Amino acid sequence: MNLPANVALCSVPFDAHSSFMTGPALAPTRVRECLHNGSGNYWTERGFNPIENDNFSDIGDLQFSSYLGIADAADGAIRQGSRLLTIGGDHSISYPLLQAHRRHYSDFTVLQIDAHGDLYDNFMGNSYSHACPFARVMEEGLCDRLVQVGIRTLNPHQRQQADKFGVEQIEMMHFEEKIQELHFTRPLYISFDIDGIDPAFAPGVSHHEPGGLSVREVMRILHNIKVPIIGADIVEYNPHRDHHGITAALAAKLAKEILELMMR
Repeated sequence: MNLPANVALCSVPFDAHSSFMTGPALAPTRVRECLHNGSGNYWTERGFNPIENDNFSDIGDLQFSSYLGIADAADGAIRQGSRLLTIGGDHSISYPLLQAHRRHYSDFTVLQIDAHGDLYDNFMGNSYSHACPFARVMEEGLCDRLVQVGIRTLNPHQRQQADKFGVEQIEMMHFEEKIQELHFTRPLYISFDIDGIDPAFAPGVSHHEPGGLSVREVMRILHNIKVPIIGADIVEYNPHRDHHGITAALAAKLAKEILELMMR
């Protein structure tokens, strides 16, 4: 698969499909502020500077007039010749983003890092809720494999949905043994919900779910990825619940590390 060398940072400040509280629409501004505020630098752990690389650009907010219009906005950005790292926004944005990516890429896996399966058929009367995007993704065949890591909130309905769609799940209660079996052969789209990380490390999320991934465990997962990255999103950071910018700093770090995966 020939991938564009150029990688663009973009954002979707949308949280209208959040179920508990809003706030993630504010995240892109806070993440950018943290990325450029001078408290750290642009280098990744493995010694790569994606932000000052000639193949990097920041194209700002995608322009859309409706939720489903996110797909056309992302499609337009991809057509300009860049792969996208998108900062959200709640997790509902991943569905239209993957609609856009499917128009360009025919064979890829989604790696979803998350506390939740987001597989509800319908949540609180909303089939586009941030609790539902991967049900829509799997119904429409928008990826060829879905792997969820960090899950720790499954109820019977979501387990049934996972079985129905053939979703591979590494629940936190089985993380140590199952993560050793994780490997990818197809190109990858990464959908990173910040609440996949334990709230001790990432308090700035709407849904605090203890027992999650540590930052170091996440770094190991990312550093072990050897396949091309077609795109990615980082979602569900909620500045309303952050403390001293801890979670903003984490989101900025994740953005740099994922950009390295995309650009190296």
